[in-house]
Amino acid sequence: MALMQGRFIDNIGRVYTIYTGGFLAFIILMAILEQLGVGADTIGILFVAFTIAIYAIIGWLSRTMEVDAYYVAGRQVPAVYNGMATAADWMSGASFVALAGGVYFGGYGYMAFIVGWTGGYVLVNSLMAPYLRKFGCYTVPDFIGTRYGGNLARLCAVIVLVVASFTYVTAQIDATGTIAARALHIPYHYGVWFGLLGILLCSMLGGMRAVTWTQVAQYIVLIVAYLVPVIWMSNAQGFGVIPHFTYGEAASSMTKFEAMYGLNPPLEAIKGLSVLTTPHTGPVGDYAEWKFVTLALCMMAGTASLPHILMRYFTTPSVRSARKSVAWSLLFIFMLYFTAPALATLTKLQLLDPSLPTAIIGKPFAEVASLDWIRNWSDVGFLAIADQNGDGILQLNEFFMRPDIVVLATPEIAGLPYVISGLVAAGGMAAAMSTADGLLLAIANALSHDLYYKMIDPKADTAIRLVVARVLLLGIGALGALIASLQLTGILGAVAWAFCFACSGLFFPLALGVWWKRANREGAVAGMVAGFGAGCLYLYYVYTGGTPWFGIDHLRFGIVGMAASLIAMVVVTLMTPAPDEEIQRMVDETRVPAGPPILSAKH
Repeated sequence: MALMQGRFIDNIGRVYTIYTGGFLAFIILMAILEQLGVGADTIGILFVAFTIAIYAIIGWLSRTMEVDAYYVAGRQVPAVYNGMATAADWMSGASFVALAGGVYFGGYGYMAFIVGWTGGYVLVNSLMAPYLRKFGCYTVPDFIGTRYGGNLARLCAVIVLVVASFTYVTAQIDATGTIAARALHIPYHYGVWFGLLGILLCSMLGGMRAVTWTQVAQYIVLIVAYLVPVIWMSNAQGFGVIPHFTYGEAASSMTKFEAMYGLNPPLEAIKGLSVLTTPHTGPVGDYAEWKFVTLALCMMAGTASLPHILMRYFTTPSVRSARKSVAWSLLFIFMLYFTAPALATLTKLQLLDPSLPTAIIGKPFAEVASLDWIRNWSDVGFLAIADQNGDGILQLNEFFMRPDIVVLATPEIAGLPYVISGLVAAGGMAAAMSTADGLLLAIANALSHDLYYKMIDPKADTAIRLVVARVLLLGIGALGALIASLQLTGILGAVAWAFCFACSGLFFPLALGVWWKRANREGAVAGMVAGFGAGCLYLYYVYTGGTPWFGIDHLRFGIVGMAASLIAMVVVTLMTPAPDEEIQRMVDETRVPAGPPILSAKH
């Protein structure tokens, strides 16, 4: 198996070139079938089934019983491909499915997500990734436990990791359920289990090695699926084939059309759905700028704290390769984030511009209700129109839609061939599955390696450890699907919570663990407990109706958690003895780029 993996690495460029060509040929085949009269439902099913089958095959071929391969892909992943895998890991259901919907409904205030998530990679590159790679650990709690020298610190890190990652993974399974419900015409609560099955097929047998090579394949699918509809719409609306620099004109037109239609007093909203019209000037009120900055800060610190992202840099061959990998990750992520605002703007214009055949606002209610895409999305509970003033004309605020479907519905809204809808569904499924793979693996690996192997049974052999990891993967995935099926919050909201959980408990113990050799076990435990505890208590306070402090709402509770974590960690560290000389030398050595990984050198 190791020999096969070596041959694969040597020929990786050729393998993925052939894969990309095959995927483009499949798209062309689906377009031909559509022209020959094959139904839209069949095309949608073929797209989703074909891509999931490819991922499952990659997962099967990457199966392993080697600990190093299962946990860190043998530390053989080249920088550019690790960058693609990281981008896919990062391009979650929130980024692909929900982010453009947030910008669509919430205006520039939601750009804080883009600023924070992208800026977070600057922190990853400068504060975390190269140094954790130099340390040579398998998981984030592995670093915490070794750096601070104790199982209590390791256990605290495992708890924070599990809560943050589980919150995040439910959002991804939610996204797969949304896509499967529409593409396969099945109820949403069945869709989440279908999505989970695909996720487990990718990760069960091969661990990080299988997830890595699957995520590279998934990135190719999702970026093609995201760019094609935007370029198509932009060209059709006269904004050119590269809309990223010209959609400002579209935004101006959109404002003009909203003023032309007029805004009636807000009507009664439909549960779970949002009205088409919301302000484009961003957050309003006394704390508008503060809200933007604090949300961006939580997303940045959360990015640098999320274990499934940091784990990706454990897989590179060297510290230098880890640095290069971060740069490639930023490039591949930028391609999608730079496109999201354009997609949101052009899609909204499709509904408002009376010169376009797709416009629905101001049209007779009966005519709009008869449109196929309105009926299709209404049937699965993600869209509704309501003639609440009884005039028979669809008003601007009588159109209700779940923000999470904006990207998925865009091809149908724009009247594009259904093959594009199938492509977007496959891309959304790839985005959600790739992140869910990484998250489930982060949870299962932390529990199997840090809790079971390091704390419960240090003498467990390799086979037992990997069986434990796979059983945990299955159980955690099933629990995630069950929670996701309850739809307790939207995709973007759940993701924001995950980032806040992670930065509340892990950001300062990780950052100071690398950059402050005086930091000790007592300070790290205090920082994790105080930060995570304060964040959770504040979330409960605001979510149950408490008045937010200085505009810090439930999406930004990481600000409270990080403040408590920093204060507790610094104060307790300074009140207790410094770490021993060996630990301090190890921290100094971590920041030296050259040389073998520290744990490898020691063991």
